[in-house]
Amino acid sequence: MLRFALLFVLFGSVAGFGQDPAQDSSSQPAPEPAAIVPVSSEVVEAEAAIAQSDWKAAESRLTPWLAEHPTDERALFAAGYVADAQGRMQDAATLYRRATEANPKSFEAHLSLGLLLARQGNPEDARPELVIATGLDPGDAGPASKASAWRALATIDEKSDPTEASNDLLEALKISPETDADTLMAANLADRAGQYEESETAYRRVLAKDPKSLVGNTGLAHSLIAREQFPQAETMLRAALEQLPDDPALTAQLAAVLAAQNKAEALPLLNKLHEAHPEDPNITRMLAEVLAEAGDAAGSDKLYVGLLASSPDDPVLLTGHGQNLIEQARYPEAFAALDKATKLDESSAEAWSGLAFAASKTNQPAVTLNALTMRSKFLPEGPSTYFLWATAYDTLQDKAAAASYYHHFLETAAGKFPNQELQAKQRLILLENKK
Repeated sequence: MLRFALLFVLFGSVAGFGQDPAQDSSSQPAPEPAAIVPVSSEVVEAEAAIAQSDWKAAESRLTPWLAEHPTDERALFAAGYVADAQGRMQDAATLYRRATEANPKSFEAHLSLGLLLARQGNPEDARPELVIATGLDPGDAGPASKASAWRALATIDEKSDPTEASNDLLEALKISPETDADTLMAANLADRAGQYEESETAYRRVLAKDPKSLVGNTGLAHSLIAREQFPQAETMLRAALEQLPDDPALTAQLAAVLAAQNKAEALPLLNKLHEAHPEDPNITRMLAEVLAEAGDAAGSDKLYVGLLASSPDDPVLLTGHGQNLIEQARYPEAFAALDKATKLDESSAEAWSGLAFAASKTNQPAVTLNALTMRSKFLPEGPSTYFLWATAYDTLQDKAAAASYYHHFLETAAGKFPNQELQAKQRLILLENKK
């Protein structure tokens, strides 16, 4: 029986061609001999034409044969491969599926159908086919092809279930050597799982082979930044930029690292990057944040307003915008922006903090208390929030609660808020009727 391997581009996999049902080594009973369609000379000739990429010759043999033998799994798979190679994806999917129905134990048919569906952006339907393939004997296709099924599953699972993706990848590595793509995937999965030491190790292995790997460099930087190893990240990024000068992703990471260390170089670096990529929202957002940290609330807010024009319901942008408005004493506008941000994302401690302050400045003590209550679910109290609690209760004439929070404020302020400390002491005298 003529057998040969056919390459599939997706996931760098190789799928074997035309497994004979009689060669299945599973424990289930083999089909009755009468159900097996003999390999015809037409199919053999079609396979030989496929080996030469002569699609027309292959079709001229397969089309009449399938008209008379519509359940010949080997012919269906060959016809599916021809359609696949010619870019007729729907025809290929139909033929591959017919091949799986003709022989549910065909490793090649399930694998090829799964890979095709994945290439078409249909992971929901691709995954079951690939799962079936991983449980079948690959026959002449060999363990490398079975490993390709596991790798394809890992790629599908990577976004939705990193743990399952890791298990898929481990299964592939049990039966085939590790590839550079495997190392990158392992690094990415560790990164997403917060296993930054493991991801750093994997990214360094990638860079040992290819120092100019952009994915490797940006991934390693992310691992270091996530662990707040800013000096190490800065050193690594400067070295990477010598290999990949002016790369926007690496430059943006360097700017972020410099900003985290309060280094003045961050702002001009981001300005330069923004001038080179004015339409990049990520760079614009970073520049807006750094400008705000540098005290340029007006300059920062111009960028936030521009970003909000295209993303009006982004709670992070609304929060940054609201905080800038507070810095400019535009409290009613700040309240509106931060109120919207908290409605869009109830888990944003920064938005709740800003809303509490804006509500206080617009004389809405009940809103202040609610915002402080929500904020306390995510962040500990401090002098600033104690003072807001106290003044809100004071405005609502809840003397006991106001006095309690004024005391908390004075206990933690430690002379850092002299004006508010004086106000708190004066209010306590009145609230507690002290002379």
